[in-house]
Amino acid sequence: MRFLLDTEQRAFAKTLDGMLGSSDTPSTIRSWAAGDPDPGRTLWSRLADAGVFGLAVPERHQGLGPLPVELSVAFTELGRHAVPGPLVETVAAAALLDRLGDHASAETWLPRIATGAALVSLCVPDTGSPYALDADAADAVFVVEDETVWLAAGGGPLQRSSDPARRLSRPTGATVLVEGPTVRAAAAYTTDVAALTTAAQALGLGRALLDHTVAYATQRTQFGVAIGSFQAVKHRLADVLLALEFAQPLIHSAALALASDAPSAHRECAAAKVAAGEAAYAASRTALQVHGALGYTEELDLSLWIRKARALRDAWGTPAACRSLVLAP
Repeated sequence: MRFLLDTEQRAFAKTLDGMLGSSDTPSTIRSWAAGDPDPGRTLWSRLADAGVFGLAVPERHQGLGPLPVELSVAFTELGRHAVPGPLVETVAAAALLDRLGDHASAETWLPRIATGAALVSLCVPDTGSPYALDADAADAVFVVEDETVWLAAGGGPLQRSSDPARRLSRPTGATVLVEGPTVRAAAAYTTDVAALTTAAQALGLGRALLDHTVAYATQRTQFGVAIGSFQAVKHRLADVLLALEFAQPLIHSAALALASDAPSAHRECAAAKVAAGEAAYAASRTALQVHGALGYTEELDLSLWIRKARALRDAWGTPAACRSLVLAP
C-alpha cells in the first residue's frame, strides 16, 4: 500500500519546517537541558499557535481533532528539529483526558493544552518506565496506574538520560482524578498515541541526521577524495535511508488505524515505533562514525540530535517490548 500526504498536510509540514528552522532550536535545547525553560516555552506557544497541540484535542474543547495523521506529520517535523519538552506526553495526556469522557479534568486541561497555555507530562509505569518527562517544567503531571488516573504534585530528583534535554524524574504526591474500568481502555489508546508520535519524532530525527551526514560525507576528504565516495560509507548511508523509508509507511498506516479505531491499531503503532526507533538509532550511529571524533563534541549541534536518538528508541516502548506486541498471537 502506498501512502501519500495530501496538499494541506504537505503545506502544514513545510510551514512547521520553516518556522522551526528559523527558531534556533539548538540554543533552545541547551537552555532546556540547563534547566531554563523560557526559550522552550516561547517555542511551545508558537507551536500551539500553529495548531500542533490542537490536533490532539477535540473541537468541543477548542481543539481541531483528534487527527492522528496530522499529528504524525507535525511530530515528524518536531523530531527533524529535535524540539525539546514533553511534546509526546502532552498530546498523549490530551488523548487520555478525551477518552475518559466529560470529566472535570477534561474541561480544565484540554482547552489549555490546545491553546498552549498548559505544558503537561504523563507517566504510565505499565510501559516500563516509572519516570515522567520534564515534570519540573510541567504545569501538570498525570500518572496512569492500573485503573486509576492520578494528578501528581511534582517530580523527584532528576535522573540522568542519554539525552540531556530529557529531564526525567519520578512523580511525587498524587491526587486521584478518575478510577474505574474505563481507565484501562483510555490508557491503551493513550499509549498508542504516545508510541505513534514518538515514532514520528524518531523518523524526523533520523532524516535530519541522514541529511547532515550525507552533506558532511561530501565535504570531508581522505586520500584526496570525499569519504562519501567510499563504498563502505555509501553502504552505511544507504542502509539508513532504506530503514527510514520502510518506517514511514508504517507510521502512516498506524495513524490511519488510530483514526478509525481499528482493532489492529495497537499492533501497528508498536510496529511503527520499533521500525522508526531502530532507523533513527542506526542514523545516529552512522552519523557518529562518519563525523568521527567531531561527533562526540558537545559544541557540535549535531550531537544534540545524535544523543536524542537512543532515548527516542526506548521511550514509550523498547524495541523488545514493541516486537513482542507485534508478534503476539
